[in-house]
Amino acid sequence: MSQQRSPEFAPHDTPLREDVRRLGTLVGNMLAEQVSPDFFDEVERIRTAAIARRHEGAPLTLLAGLLTGQDTQRAEALARAFATYFQAVNIAERVHRIRRRRDYQRTDGAPQPESLLDVLARLKEQGVGAAELLEWLARLRVEPVFTAHPTEAMRRSLLEKEQAIVRALIDNFDPSRTPQERKEDDDRIFMALSSGWQTAEASPIRPSVQDEHHHVGFYLANPIYRIVPALYESLADALQEVYGVAVALPRLLAFATWVGGDMDGNPNVGADTIAASLGTQRAHVLEHYAADIAGLARLLSQTEGRVAVDSRLAQRLADYRERFPEAAAQVRPRHADMPYRSFLTMVGARLQATHDDDHPEGYTSTQELIGDLQLIADSLFDHRGLHAGAYAVQRLIWRVRTFGFHLARLDVRQDSRVHDDALAALTGDADFVSLSPAVRIERLHAYASGERAFGESGDEGAQALKAVFATLHDARQRYGAEALGLYIISMARSAADVLAVLALARHGGLTSDGGVPLDIAPLFETVDDLANAPATLRALFGDPVYRAHLESRGGRQWVMLGYSDSGKDGGTLASRWGLQRAQVELLEVAGEASVRLSFFHGRGGSASRGGARIAPALMSSPRGSVAGVLRVTEQGEVIHRKYGIRALALRNLEQTVGAVLRASLRPREVEQREAIWRERMAALSSISRQTYRAFVERDGFIDYFRSATPIDVIERMTLGSRPSRRRSMRGVEDLRAIPWVFAWTQCRSIITGWYGLGTALEHGAAEFGEAALAEMARDWPFFANMLDDVEMVLAKSDLDIAEAFSRLAGPLHEPFFGLIRDEFERTSRWLLRLKGSDELLRDTPKLAVSIRLRNPYIDPMSLLQVDLLQRWRASGSEDDALLRALVACVNGVSQGLQNTG
Repeated sequence: MSQQRSPEFAPHDTPLREDVRRLGTLVGNMLAEQVSPDFFDEVERIRTAAIARRHEGAPLTLLAGLLTGQDTQRAEALARAFATYFQAVNIAERVHRIRRRRDYQRTDGAPQPESLLDVLARLKEQGVGAAELLEWLARLRVEPVFTAHPTEAMRRSLLEKEQAIVRALIDNFDPSRTPQERKEDDDRIFMALSSGWQTAEASPIRPSVQDEHHHVGFYLANPIYRIVPALYESLADALQEVYGVAVALPRLLAFATWVGGDMDGNPNVGADTIAASLGTQRAHVLEHYAADIAGLARLLSQTEGRVAVDSRLAQRLADYRERFPEAAAQVRPRHADMPYRSFLTMVGARLQATHDDDHPEGYTSTQELIGDLQLIADSLFDHRGLHAGAYAVQRLIWRVRTFGFHLARLDVRQDSRVHDDALAALTGDADFVSLSPAVRIERLHAYASGERAFGESGDEGAQALKAVFATLHDARQRYGAEALGLYIISMARSAADVLAVLALARHGGLTSDGGVPLDIAPLFETVDDLANAPATLRALFGDPVYRAHLESRGGRQWVMLGYSDSGKDGGTLASRWGLQRAQVELLEVAGEASVRLSFFHGRGGSASRGGARIAPALMSSPRGSVAGVLRVTEQGEVIHRKYGIRALALRNLEQTVGAVLRASLRPREVEQREAIWRERMAALSSISRQTYRAFVERDGFIDYFRSATPIDVIERMTLGSRPSRRRSMRGVEDLRAIPWVFAWTQCRSIITGWYGLGTALEHGAAEFGEAALAEMARDWPFFANMLDDVEMVLAKSDLDIAEAFSRLAGPLHEPFFGLIRDEFERTSRWLLRLKGSDELLRDTPKLAVSIRLRNPYIDPMSLLQVDLLQRWRASGSEDDALLRALVACVNGVSQGLQNTG
């Protein structure tokens, strides 16, 4: 391989280098203590050899020789050791982002890029006035959706240890800390590292749906719950500074989850998990509100005679004493002269009663709770209480407005084929599934409109779906409409698939005022489905039954776009272009029908599955596709990276809100050349897809894939409650996108992020001219952003290590890996030519440094994995000790590469 430079830190990144060294030293000391000094010396020899390979061009065989034939227990320890170093680098980088944010906030210079202050200042420069901005803020809705697709399943106890390390590093920002205090910080870090070493990274038992709920709940109910008010305060401050206006802000933010509701391919999810998830989320958020109320009661100790209170609050307090005697009994006599504390005690008692749906003293809606809190806030504002507790009350109001009594809306998802099977049973027509969409639509009309009702069926699938919709109806009655999100139809291919949900919902009793109170979102996943999506929506909007339903839902249609399966189906270029083109055409269809169309983006963590920086992604999207609304999935290691630390969770949400504002108010200008660019992109996409499909459909490919990647290890890992395959493994289409991408990432070729692009660019240059493609790369945000993402994937790939994996495939190695290496070199060559660069990531030095920091630790893990994989397979894949060591390698490489699934 070509030699690479050592990491070069910018001057302002010197503290990052110091933190990396500090944590590296502590990790080394921990390894020497927990294992042995000899073990630490071995780790250092391996790390030095890995650096020599990268920086001096030493042959791969020298590094591999240090890792081959390791005792199983030693191999697992080595894998865990290098993974611990990864964690140290990851933590140091996250803490440095917080440090840089503070550096910006301390100076009087330009605001931090992509901060709300920066975004508003830029919008003002572009001619956006206060009135226009406030009008858009009223329409803004940002809704991250947390899904149960972990490619990095870290135990909660380890998350808490990581947070302890973060706090110790942040404490060191203070230059006045004494040497003794700094030693205590190191001791805290060392304790967290040591106890973490003695803790298994994941349970050997596959997580249940409830376990996944607790994992996602850790982020929702901890970092995110805490920082939501700070987001609104940051926006209010930016509005005041840039526009000189102070207004009551509308609700901008909401959260949703799939955990407990994603039935697609998961037999462990159904009516019972839907009910359990909604109940658990309600209990969690009520507990948090109760804790905040108790804290406010302690804070607001104002006494009568020292300060007045609003007469409305006094009247409400007297009214509550009469209406809610149980709550009134909890007010201590010695607090009788403390009106705020007395009132909050009763609010807390009512909140406790809200846990019981039928308790007469409980709150019936969040508006009732907000009304009580607003009375307190208004009274404080009117009686010199601005700095005596009013801000603390306002923060709780923002939380209640954001999280309601449900914490996060619950989406439900099911495969269209499951619906068809149930309808076949309910209609008594075994051939229902094979009927044309037009015939199915005609058959479904009476049931979808409520004119006719299905009879009962003993079919297990039909009964399960009926129970699901009955549970949704009950949940809507108990928790309110806000608790329910979208009903998503996987593999949606026609208008009949959407009408099927309406008919089944009525069968399950999910009705209100004669209609079905449910937003139904078809999910278009494959490249062909994306191409056919406009016809599907045109048929839907022209259907009188569905149009009546749509009007009852406010005239808004949701469409989910699948980045994962489209990438697996056609390769990265065909997927990206299919998604871009579909949005343009779907917006045209919706405009013709006078329907408001909103997109739900099913993005994953890796670039292969739509993972991307939010600002460039939104600014390169089609004009009008954002329109104030962003709904996007967050999953796997992305959740941890974005939301694991409060300061970074706040920064991420600020960037997201700012990007939505920019893309909505001032989308990229109309470009006359785009028509010809689209024609060229259609041709490039077609060539890329043909090249990709020729590779994955080549004879022997499935056997090669299963030999040259650790997919068999991934299938045995206890990462999630959902099976890794949809059915028996007959072809690529039967494997889920997450393990597909995960496996190719682990073997370091990452073909899912680039294969087919090089051939397409080469053909494009021959047909359109290299200058024409270079112009597109320079001036078309869509194409430029796509190339940037591919460039990152290429930089993370290592074809020499990928070759070591490929040789595990025996005679299949030569024919397949030759194609991989040729296409990799072709893609790298053309990408650099179009960008006018001589090396990958030349224009993104921070990312380049980040990757170079990790390589000396990732490379040994990968080579160790090759050796262990060969030995494990030779044992008939039955040696559990080897499997544990392999799992440690997989987890470690995942942490090192970060966006892996």
